[in-house]
Amino acid sequence: MLQPSQRGAALPPSPYRKLTPFAEAARQRGLTVHPLNIGQPDVETPPAMLAAVQQAHISVLEYSPTAGYPSYRAKLADYYQRLGLPVVADDILVTTGGSEAISFALLGCLNPGDEFIVPEPFYGPYSAFAVATGTHVVPVTSCLEDNFALPPIGAFEQKITPRTKAILICSPNNPTGYVYTRQEMEQLKDLCLRHKLYLLSDEAYREFCYDTEYTSALHLTGADDHIVLLDTISKRYSSCGARIGAIVTKNHALCDVFFKLAQLRVSPPGLGQRLAEAAADLPETYFDHTKAEYQARRDLMLQRLRAMPGVRVPTPSGAFYVIAHLPVDDADRFAQWLLEEFSHEGQTLMISPASGFYSTPGLGRQQVRMAYVVNQHVINQAMDCLAVALQQYPGREE
Repeated sequence: MLQPSQRGAALPPSPYRKLTPFAEAARQRGLTVHPLNIGQPDVETPPAMLAAVQQAHISVLEYSPTAGYPSYRAKLADYYQRLGLPVVADDILVTTGGSEAISFALLGCLNPGDEFIVPEPFYGPYSAFAVATGTHVVPVTSCLEDNFALPPIGAFEQKITPRTKAILICSPNNPTGYVYTRQEMEQLKDLCLRHKLYLLSDEAYREFCYDTEYTSALHLTGADDHIVLLDTISKRYSSCGARIGAIVTKNHALCDVFFKLAQLRVSPPGLGQRLAEAAADLPETYFDHTKAEYQARRDLMLQRLRAMPGVRVPTPSGAFYVIAHLPVDDADRFAQWLLEEFSHEGQTLMISPASGFYSTPGLGRQQVRMAYVVNQHVINQAMDCLAVALQQYPGREE
């Protein structure tokens, strides 16, 4: 019998989609399943973005330029400049979502067998991207008790080997919601300069910082050749399906490599770029309401979780996720039990076991990630379910 590739067989499942079949089965049984497992916002996509596609006069849907439409790249550069980032259009390559930006960064900055260091817990697909690109994740563990702050810089230094080529961070962080401080970012920059490493910075959630100031890797000075920014409009404008991201760097040699990688997929989505270009024209006040809504949802979820005996949860300063410690024997088993055996008033909830966000075996066993991307009424219903479930779960631990 023909066998799939070793690389394909080694790909880990998505930590936030692997329970989808159980959720679908629960819905078929008539349950309402509240989806706290995935970062799919229910905030309305700005109508002006949708109108840009709906009202476009297109006779032939042709290829866009490999690097993206010049008009969009120019507007995106303006957007970055308003944030104080020294970016011009030539520094930007439009990608098919943030996922392609991550893939291009690993393919363009690392050779097969090379390593990149990541604070864990981290965005689960980083592990899959490593497998797909023939590279290796090297984790440095952050702790719930420290609010998932950046681990000591010495812990990073201890992990550096001749194979180490990059440090990858996400700020505001998915899955923890932690926002790295300016001091922490400067420490990472200095480390990358000392050891000649790339600093790959995933900044998909920059608009959603609640209690601290956002610092981009491109706010840092004196390290232009080392810094690669990874971006997407998916969460910023509640437009995950547009599949428009960007990879940004001042390193011209890397720009050439990323362009050649982009040629392999010919062009980024043309309709998605029209939608994204319209987003660049939205007033800066657009985020005021969205940010306030997410912060209110965060505060509600924290209030409800902290009222449950045995639950520990730090305050996330950004993004729209929390990682909570639950009084259960195994979060993977608990999450599946919620969908297979539990219901409360015809409802249950879908959560992401946190083990899939760690690389170190055994970590995250009693932790889950939940996304506060649904409205406050649904959050309350989901938290009602969780409170009852934690009392009924046969594997509860005090």
